[in-house]
Amino acid sequence: MDSILDSVKKVLGIPAEYTVFDPDIIMHINTAFFTLSQLGVGPEGGFSISSKDDTWNSYISEQSNLEAVKSYVYLRVRILFDPPSSSYVLTSMENQIKELEWRLNVEVDRGEESS
Repeated sequence: MDSILDSVKKVLGIPAEYTVFDPDIIMHINTAFFTLSQLGVGPEGGFSISSKDDTWNSYISEQSNLEAVKSYVYLRVRILFDPPSSSYVLTSMENQIKELEWRLNVEVDRGEESS
């Protein structure tokens, strides 16, 4: 079981036991899932989390080629929750987000064509 909330908190440098920011982080995670839904990534009808009990397997299957979703969600949350003070770092993160959006969209389109 790989908790979405706990894994995002880990890459943000927040211990899983520290729950003060959980509502804020959950809100930002759900914003990232909203954007992914509009790109055609994830379950039809959208997806959101409400606690640490929600897992990556409930969003993407183990057989899926969408592991980049995890990096995408982290980058989106990082920019919303704790934006870097350096404009160079922010620009780099925004560029990574744009590339991941493009690549995830291509992957989903490719999967639909093979179905």
